[in-house]
Amino acid sequence: MTTRKVAVVGAGSWGTAVAAIVAEHADVWLWARDPELAASIDANHENARYLPGIPLPPSLRAAADLDAVCADADVVVIGVPSHGFRAVLTDAADVIGETVPVVSLSKGVEQGTNLRMTEVVADVLASHQPDRIGVLTGPNLASEVAEGQPTASVIAIPDADTAVSLQQLFMGRTFRVYTNPDVVGCEIAGALKNVIAIATGIAAGLGYGDNTKAALMTRGLAELARLGVTLGGDSLTFSGLAGMGDLVATCTSEKSRNRHVGVELGRGRHLDEIVTEMKMVAEGVKSTRAVLELAAQRGLEMPIAAMVGAVLYDDATPADLVPTLMLREAKAELHGIR
Repeated sequence: MTTRKVAVVGAGSWGTAVAAIVAEHADVWLWARDPELAASIDANHENARYLPGIPLPPSLRAAADLDAVCADADVVVIGVPSHGFRAVLTDAADVIGETVPVVSLSKGVEQGTNLRMTEVVADVLASHQPDRIGVLTGPNLASEVAEGQPTASVIAIPDADTAVSLQQLFMGRTFRVYTNPDVVGCEIAGALKNVIAIATGIAAGLGYGDNTKAALMTRGLAELARLGVTLGGDSLTFSGLAGMGDLVATCTSEKSRNRHVGVELGRGRHLDEIVTEMKMVAEGVKSTRAVLELAAQRGLEMPIAAMVGAVLYDDATPADLVPTLMLREAKAELHGIR
């Protein structure tokens, strides 16, 4: 696959960081919804709103014209939050070629339909080649990636040749990329780890120590593996970068938006107040309900996710999170996925 132009749709911190990496290998156009932001990025080679102080490659171009950004692109990368993903992709659908690889950066599940983002792509782009739809995921805190701190990620897409081509496209000097054909597992891991990060943040906000947080992360990994495997994912995916790697980063880093939401909830603040003051979206706030619905449809028990949902949507007291989980019926660990 010859790549000349790459369209990155979404100029948040992660979309911008990915655009900067890819600009080492191809001509990159970054779409920003706000014309003022697009003009600023294009002129100053910096995303002062979401990645302040981090220089961007001079070759990276930005624009607010979605059609112009996506037209004639050899690869389209979608870095829009899950709640706006469908609408933006629909607007660009007419100019995206049927064989052009489309890569999602979003770690969420669509509310209402409970579709993963690659399923949303397949739904919107009905005639698109299905094995050219994939996801880039892993322990990738955007600011650290943009600063050039070493990390690794996974490109999951069904077509093996396309996977290798995209691997080379995204690979950078400090950004190592692995391939994985398990799109389902990688997407479910990415969505559910945000829910577990909220739980871990709540524990931290309540003042619990490392043992509590480690237990939540470990049992949270069991929950996301249980759901992912039931939906068709490979169990090995959840011990890799898309699973455990991303879970650890999101649950432990003070840069994690979802963990931040949990910490502030644990300290007694109201969800609306927390979300209003944030510049960027914490996907777990919106995805928890969809994740729980997916689990319920398959008769799966997900106690950590359920408790997070009760805190987010049903006014449950954050202080009840850990005691409620601790007092559940005693069980065997059973290989960590029960």
